[in-house]
Amino acid sequence: MAFFPSEDNKNRMLRTLKDFQSGTEGVSQINILLHGPIGAGKSSFINSINTVLQGHNTTSALADSSAGPSQSFTLRFKTHRLKKAGPGSYYPFVFTDIMGLEPDKSQGVQTKDIQKILKGHVKDGYTFNPVKPIDKDDTKYYNPNPTLKDGVHCLVSVLPADKISIMSDEVIQKMRAVREKARDLGIPQIVVMSMVDKACPLVIENLSKIYTSRKIKEKMKECSDKLGVPMNCIYPVQNYHEQITNDLHMDILIFMAMTDIVRFANDYVEDQDYSANHAK
Repeated sequence: MAFFPSEDNKNRMLRTLKDFQSGTEGVSQINILLHGPIGAGKSSFINSINTVLQGHNTTSALADSSAGPSQSFTLRFKTHRLKKAGPGSYYPFVFTDIMGLEPDKSQGVQTKDIQKILKGHVKDGYTFNPVKPIDKDDTKYYNPNPTLKDGVHCLVSVLPADKISIMSDEVIQKMRAVREKARDLGIPQIVVMSMVDKACPLVIENLSKIYTSRKIKEKMKECSDKLGVPMNCIYPVQNYHEQITNDLHMDILIFMAMTDIVRFANDYVEDQDYSANHAK
């Protein structure tokens, strides 16, 4: 992570996101899907993104820090829009939050549901059923004919840095199954490695140490080995959960992930649109 954290760099990345517009006809917003084990910090990451964009503490995505190891606080397929300047103005990218993955086949989100979400078959508001994936008979929440605007444009796997070593093989296999489906669809993928402050004693004392921490690099390598994701597609972050004012290093780490997520997603949309138009 050869990067110099400064207010200038932070403001430059913020300006990039503020100026971003989808240039693909028919796709007004970029769809970004978060998935991962329960308690990984998916909802907190959405709140943290909103916090760095707004410049103050926000809680648009409900999160529960008291949720136990077998509880997913998110039960519905929920799309989060991020407010921009002025009333009724939003950024042209959205984050969708889903139920967490669990080792037990009868608990947590079904991988088949996530795979359908990737293609755009699931509508916002769908309540996940851990024992039965959505089917075509669900006329309210199943979209039988999705287009490019309905599908996922970037898949973000969220993993907690302090628990990567003890994650169950079952959850890893479920995440790999989702990644393989995204790969087959050509959807770009990155990993957000959350809770870095809990994984390294140096970082918990001083977040600026993350840029040189050997422990964090080891966790990134472990994450890469488990999921098969290149190191340069893994972004360590610390979510906002205790802080009530913005921190430069926290903002920089989140912005680094965000700018690449939006860039990768937009490239995918443009490529898909180009392919579709030239196939006619």
